[in-house]
Amino acid sequence: MKQILNLEPEAVWKYFHEITQVPRPSKKEGKIIRYLEDFAATHHLPLKKDGAGNILITKQATIGYENLPVVILQSHVDMVCEKNSDVVHDFELDPIETVVDGEWLRANGTTLGADNGIGMAVELAILAAGDIEHGTLECLFTVDEETGLTGANALKEGFMTGKILLNLDSEDEGELFIGCAGGKSTMATFTYKPQPAPADRQYFKITINGLKGGHSGSDIHCGLGNANKILARFLYRLKMKSDFVLSELKGGNLHNAIARESFAVIGVNAGDRETIRVMLNYFTVDIENELKRVDPDVRIGMETVEKPDFHIDHATAEKLICSLLACPHGVMAMSHDMPGLVETSTNLASVKMEAGNRIVVCTSQRSSIESAKNAVADQVAATFRLAGADVTHGDGYPGWAPNPDSKMLIAARETYRNLFGKEPKIKAIHAGLECGLFLEKYPWLDMISFGPTLRDVHSPSERIQIETVGLWWQHLLELLKNIPS
Repeated sequence: MKQILNLEPEAVWKYFHEITQVPRPSKKEGKIIRYLEDFAATHHLPLKKDGAGNILITKQATIGYENLPVVILQSHVDMVCEKNSDVVHDFELDPIETVVDGEWLRANGTTLGADNGIGMAVELAILAAGDIEHGTLECLFTVDEETGLTGANALKEGFMTGKILLNLDSEDEGELFIGCAGGKSTMATFTYKPQPAPADRQYFKITINGLKGGHSGSDIHCGLGNANKILARFLYRLKMKSDFVLSELKGGNLHNAIARESFAVIGVNAGDRETIRVMLNYFTVDIENELKRVDPDVRIGMETVEKPDFHIDHATAEKLICSLLACPHGVMAMSHDMPGLVETSTNLASVKMEAGNRIVVCTSQRSSIESAKNAVADQVAATFRLAGADVTHGDGYPGWAPNPDSKMLIAARETYRNLFGKEPKIKAIHAGLECGLFLEKYPWLDMISFGPTLRDVHSPSERIQIETVGLWWQHLLELLKNIPS
C-alpha cells in the first residue's frame, strides 16, 4: 500500500488505490456506486443517478474559466474479473492487491482494474482539487461497460448538457483515438444426453493454461494462443485416432477476453493410455513452437482423475469438438482506410457446461464496418448451426466513425505538441468504446479518447506504466484550460 501511495501524481494514485479497495465486478457495481455517492456528498458536489446506475457529478468552473464550454469527462466503473487458477480471490468481496514492479503497477495474480479505474481516479482527483483550472465539468461514470456497454446504452437524452466529451478509457499514452469498432455477441447452445460413465475406462483431465489471454479487441492481432482452440484441436486429432468419451469441457470466461485456460475430462480405453500421452507430447511441442514468440509460457498437461458420473453422448460430443475447431477466431480483415488497424475480428471466448444438460459457447465479433460485423457473426452462427446447436445473437453496439476535423482533436494535438515537443499519434481502435452509443443519444458530441499506457488488460497480467499516468495527467489538465469554443 505504501508503494502505490508514494507514486506521482499523488492525488491520482490516492484515488486509484481507494478504487482498488472497492469490489466492482460488471453488473455488481453497487459498492462503487455508493463510494461515488459518498465522495460527492463529502465534497458537496451535485450528483445525478439514472435508472441504470450511471452517475453524473458536476463541478462549476474555476474563476476566469466560466465562459469555456461544458466538458464531459467519462470513464466506466466496472472491471473485468480474471485471476490465475492458483489464486484465491473473491472479486465480490476482496480488494485488489497492487504491486509496484519496476516501471509498472500490476496486481497479485488478478486483473488490476486500471481498465477503467485509472480514468475514474483522474476524474475524482480533478473533482476534489481546489487548484486546477477548468470550465464547468460533468464527470460521467457509466456501469457495466465490460459485459455489453449496457450503462451507456441505457443513457437517456438530457442526462448530460456538455457538447464535448473526453473518454478516459484508452490504453496508449501519446495516442489520441477518434474512432472504434462496433461489436456483437453470438451464443451457441448444445443440449446433450448424459450417459453413465463406463467403469472400464481410464479418465484423464487435459489442461491448457499459462497463456497470456488479453483483450479480444486491442490484442486480437497479436496472434496469442486461445485455449479453447488449442484444446479443440487436440481433441479432434485424438478423436481420429482413439475412441474416447467426453465428460466435461470448459474454457475461457468473459466474452471480451481471449481464453487463457481450458480443460476437458475424457475416458479412454486402458490400452490407449500411452499412445495418447505420446500424442500429447508431440502436440505440445507443436504448440510451443507455434507460440514461442508471442505466448511462450503455454502449458499442456494430462493427469489421472476419478471416474465421473456421466459422459456427454457421442453425437453431441463429436459435434461440439468439430464446431469448436471449425469456428473462426482472430483477425478476419484489416482496414483499407487506416493502415495497421484491424477492421473485423471474432473471438471464441468461452465454453461452459450449465444446468439442464446444456453446453453454451460464447463468441464475440467486432468490426468498424457494420455489414462486416454482421457477416462474420453469420459465419460463426452458420458453423454452429451446421453442428445442430441453437444460436442467438446479442443486440450489439455501434462503432464510432472517425472525425479527423474534430475541433477537440485539433486542440488535444496542439496542447500535446506544446507540452512535449512531439506529435501525438491519431488512431482508431479495434476495441469497443462507449462513444458510439453516446453519439446515438447525443449526436452533436465532439469526442476524443485518450489514456495512459496499459498492457494485457482483461488478464491477470494487466499492468499500467506508472510514468505515463503523469504525462497523461499533464496533458489533460492543460487541455482543460484550452477547450475550443
